[in-house]
Amino acid sequence: MIKLAQGIPVYVPLRLKNGSRSSRNFKLDEKEFESKFSSKTKMIIVNTPHNPTGKVFTYDELNMIAKYSKRFNTLVLMDETYEWTLFDENKHIRMNTLPEMWNRTITIGSAGKTFSATGWKIGYAYGPENLIAPMNLMHLNIATSCATPLQEALAVVYETETARLDQKSSYFTHVSEMLQKKRDKFVKLFKKVKVVAIVPEGGYFLMAEYSKVAKVVNFSSETGNTKDVKFSKWLAKNKKLAPTPGSALYSSDHEKLAKNWIRFSFVRSEETLNKVEEIINKFSESLAQ
Repeated sequence: MIKLAQGIPVYVPLRLKNGSRSSRNFKLDEKEFESKFSSKTKMIIVNTPHNPTGKVFTYDELNMIAKYSKRFNTLVLMDETYEWTLFDENKHIRMNTLPEMWNRTITIGSAGKTFSATGWKIGYAYGPENLIAPMNLMHLNIATSCATPLQEALAVVYETETARLDQKSSYFTHVSEMLQKKRDKFVKLFKKVKVVAIVPEGGYFLMAEYSKVAKVVNFSSETGNTKDVKFSKWLAKNKKLAPTPGSALYSSDHEKLAKNWIRFSFVRSEETLNKVEEIINKFSESLAQ
């Protein structure tokens, strides 16, 4: 999308501290981050809770990003699609609530993701009028029509659920509790096959480090330019598990960081999760032989 707008994307990867099993320890190196700025830098794009790692950026981490936004006079585009999907009492912090950041921040959300209605394809953006007004003009010429009844329905739901925040009847609370149980089940299952699951703080996804199990299975005959692609194909064909190769989620300059990583979505029905459990149990038995 940046290239379509004739921009040049400059990537800064999150790096996991050695031995860590929590997404909170995917860290942005400040010196590396600072080195990417120039007089031509126009915008910083941040995703929290983060896809694919599940990291929830802390106040201090966001404040560091905000510091360079103000120093180099850039805008910040915040992708907060998974803002309501939080686990272990983690809290989502909005960049636009930080000092002096409202006037330089555009925040993106997804009603479809929030209310498990992704087929409706309804998202939104909000921010200061001088930034949103040009977006409205562009949108008029890109999307010739919108599903107005669906927009109205989701607006009503947002109003209703906002009034229920922190109550037992809150949909947001219910969904986070339900998905946390699914996440925990996934993490427990992977331990059986020597796969290290990085426990996400939020979002729909879980990153898994598979290097140990890769030593005892042969997937060399699979096609692909990287090991994670080959292993993902092997899993899909032989175990009926379909992860996303980690390298597909990194820029070409940093894909080597993901050579031992694959991503799974744990937002699945109980029936599907039970099938996953059955597959992994059988896989575990075969590894023990």
